[in-house]
Amino acid sequence: MTETATTNEPARVGIVGLGGMGVQHARAVDSLGHCVVGGADIDPETRDQFGEEFAARTYETHEALYEGEELDAVLIATPNKFHEPTAVAALERGLDVLIEKPLAHTLESAKRIAQTEQTADGFGMVGFHNRFAPATTVFKEYQANDAFGDVTHVQVNYVRRRGIPGRDSWFTDPELAGGGALIDIGVHAIDLALYVLGFPRVVEATGISRSEFGWRPQYVDPDRPESSDWDVDETSFAVDDSASAFIRTADDRTVSVEVAWAASQTSRNDVIVRGTDGGGAFELGGDSLTIHHTSTRGTPHYRTSEITATPYRTPHETQLEMFLEAVATDEPPACNTFDQALTVQKIVDAVYRSEEAGYPISLTHIDEETPV
Repeated sequence: MTETATTNEPARVGIVGLGGMGVQHARAVDSLGHCVVGGADIDPETRDQFGEEFAARTYETHEALYEGEELDAVLIATPNKFHEPTAVAALERGLDVLIEKPLAHTLESAKRIAQTEQTADGFGMVGFHNRFAPATTVFKEYQANDAFGDVTHVQVNYVRRRGIPGRDSWFTDPELAGGGALIDIGVHAIDLALYVLGFPRVVEATGISRSEFGWRPQYVDPDRPESSDWDVDETSFAVDDSASAFIRTADDRTVSVEVAWAASQTSRNDVIVRGTDGGGAFELGGDSLTIHHTSTRGTPHYRTSEITATPYRTPHETQLEMFLEAVATDEPPACNTFDQALTVQKIVDAVYRSEEAGYPISLTHIDEETPV
């Protein structure tokens, strides 16, 4: 980390991966009063557009970016497979790193990133931005004030009626992404559920992933008609488009997860929390929280509270604000850590293994069997 990172001066930020998410990050960096000084992407047209919008120098590789610019921090928005080389190289230079979820495309790669951080001068965060949505922050405040008692079960649904990324997108390439819907949107659901529970020790996970829509030549998406009539078959679409999972913690709390890029049902993206003294429900990325209680005041009755919070920033902006404040003060945040993201990655790996094995998978066995 360079000297200015320990002052209140703007952080000098480099961005690797200059597509849609990279541009979104860059705009947020500007709006927060920090400086995008450079970017890296393999596509020359993308580099030109980025350089013109942000008046930043651009490079073909992350190595050239790191050599060519004096940076305090790096934001990584590449396909999952390239998280490891870009993050490890940055951490080894003492730079702070924010990686878009998931931590990596495989558990082995995720472990290497996390291990590198342990001995590096820089720190890491992972982009699980739903933690910073107004509904989530309000829920955590009520939870801290014991509105729910002991939370014993969390149910998360992140289901799109239609929404498979394009067949030519890296999201549907198992070599680049590491999986399909589970590793794409499923990690958001798993992370948020564990965040609600306070990230307890997870002991096992079971589940199954499915590919039911993406391989159909006449997959129909009314919101994106151009994605209908794909030139695909069961061999060319090789990732899951939905998954169901069940997670158990060491103290017997549980999480159930339903995720889908496509499903024959109404879209939903809700979190349902079951506590001994009350329950809650809110949407991923939402502004509103519903709290369920019962009471004996006057006569036994149900009591339902509806709370709506006004967002000051988007969840992505709030997350980035926390990261850049940590960069400026040289104080690693306790939220969205690599260790927490590694737990999410282990669960994803366990669900995929469980599908093959036909029984729950112990996370302890995963640790023992997965080399670094």
